[in-house]
Amino acid sequence: MKTPILEYKHPLAFYALATLIPWGFWLWAGKLSYTDTPNLILVSALGFIGLLAPMLIAFWFMYKNPTLRADFWGRFTNFSAIRPIYLFLTCFLMLGSILLAQAISILFGYSSGQFTITGSYTFTSGVFPVWFLLIIAPLIEELAWHSYGTDCLRARFSLFTTSIIFAFFWGIWHIPLGSIQGYYQSLLVEAGWVHATNFLVSIFPFVIIMNWLYYKSGRNMLVPVVFHISAGYFNEIFATHPDSKVIQTGLLLVFAIVIVLRDKDFFFSKALPDSPERKR
Repeated sequence: MKTPILEYKHPLAFYALATLIPWGFWLWAGKLSYTDTPNLILVSALGFIGLLAPMLIAFWFMYKNPTLRADFWGRFTNFSAIRPIYLFLTCFLMLGSILLAQAISILFGYSSGQFTITGSYTFTSGVFPVWFLLIIAPLIEELAWHSYGTDCLRARFSLFTTSIIFAFFWGIWHIPLGSIQGYYQSLLVEAGWVHATNFLVSIFPFVIIMNWLYYKSGRNMLVPVVFHISAGYFNEIFATHPDSKVIQTGLLLVFAIVIVLRDKDFFFSKALPDSPERKR
């Protein structure tokens, strides 16, 4: 039986549309956000439409193919494929990485007050509560990236190449958010090149780890959703110094290198999950 991943056939069309449409809405929102009296409702609406666009594009591609529709819904219920270790890492790896990064930063003279749970957030999100976007944005994104976007690359490339291509795209995809006043990415730009660059660099180990968990868990859709939500939430609840997030990127990079080296066949083989070529 052929793996359904082979049915994900339109990577160029998907990624072109998933980039150009959000960029258009976000650059428009960015321009409006810096007017003398910005319309926050319109700015927020434009930002949210841009966020929704890749998911709607993915659903449009899947809607036309009954195999993809069945594959999509089946990936919400295949919990038996998730081993406890992958479930644990999905929920707590990002918490552990930021706590360890903060602990390491203390050795370099940074404050132990970073472990304080602040009850506030470092950025704004227009008319939407920040806590709402920390949940809904990862959910909407992963309903695009891991419903269609990742598998349409994996049908053609190894997992490692897939992850690198997607991480590069995802970094580019985020860039116009830096033009919207008060948004997280715009604050990184204001903070300077070190922290803006760190955000883009951090995407690479983050994607490698997330895709590793996704495919190790039988392509369960909820794994990347929970992992992505945990990343945003745990990086916001503490009084983390921005430099600690640079340390966190280093920790994630080390972890990503370790899992790649320990499971080279999983990352570099072109044999697809659920296909006869790969032994389980």
